[in-house]
Amino acid sequence: MSTPEKARPLVVDQETVRDALPHLDVRGALRQMFRSLGSDAAVQPPQTLTLFPGGAGDFITYLGAMTPAKVFGAKLSPYLVTGSRPIITAWSALMSMETGQPLMFCDSGLLTTERTAGATALAVDELAASDAATLAIVGSGAVGRAHLRHLASVRPWRSIRVFSPALQSDAAACAEIAALDGRVILCSRIEECVDDADVVALCTSSGTPVLQDGMLSKPALVTSISTNVANAHEIPPAWLPAMDVYCDYRQTTPLSAGEMTLAAQRHGWSPDHVRGDLPELVLGTAEKPSYSKHAFFRSIGLGLEDVAIALELFRHLNAQQNDA
Repeated sequence: MSTPEKARPLVVDQETVRDALPHLDVRGALRQMFRSLGSDAAVQPPQTLTLFPGGAGDFITYLGAMTPAKVFGAKLSPYLVTGSRPIITAWSALMSMETGQPLMFCDSGLLTTERTAGATALAVDELAASDAATLAIVGSGAVGRAHLRHLASVRPWRSIRVFSPALQSDAAACAEIAALDGRVILCSRIEECVDDADVVALCTSSGTPVLQDGMLSKPALVTSISTNVANAHEIPPAWLPAMDVYCDYRQTTPLSAGEMTLAAQRHGWSPDHVRGDLPELVLGTAEKPSYSKHAFFRSIGLGLEDVAIALELFRHLNAQQNDA
């Protein structure tokens, strides 16, 4: 991708991002990115944490570079200590690999939610049984709703069950969730939501398991994004040795995901037991689940995902300007 040497970069605020979201091919952008990563045409460096002096907070830098698209970039996410609630933001810088010039600076808050749900949708597309008919979503916040939107088209679901304790006393939120898809069934108990489901998408901020022994009555694909709590895990780590385990990127996820590190420490599981990651799944080199037992997909998010979704936004906004 090229841009005039003296062209000013786009500066994109949250409202502009919100208006653009329905027009972005998130899953397609991520599929292409993971194909590049699996073909050694993209680079995913480790994320870095930088502490501010005097305990004033920190910021995390998420990096990535994609040769086919001729872009590289970074997402910066600060945590700023204040006298009350901390300030947490995220902005991405998209740069040209051809000119070295900035292409765009954008608010990444909404984009992070979209790329997280998009990565789960890509995994479900690759891993779920072709005849999967029942989707269960645990969680009804922004991430849960994004998962519902992105997963709704992955399979011809007969039903989409949703459970969240927050919905029990919020009629307006229930109406909003139900309006997202006509197949939605709101459940009052998590057991009712996940029983006999083919795919269970966990979209909570819980640092401890939300699924317990006996809740899943048949082999299912369980997906998890978890949260930033130390060693956070939405399923019992003891389950992993008996599951077909997948992740977004085998070079990073097993060393950070709570249930994986705990399973390695306490239950004899090893990162060597990961059956495949998204680059391998997209390239067709990973073995798919047998569904003689549960399958598990865990993502922690990648800087390359942030670069890929920023590029998709940049292309959309450029096309919009050209059509004006």
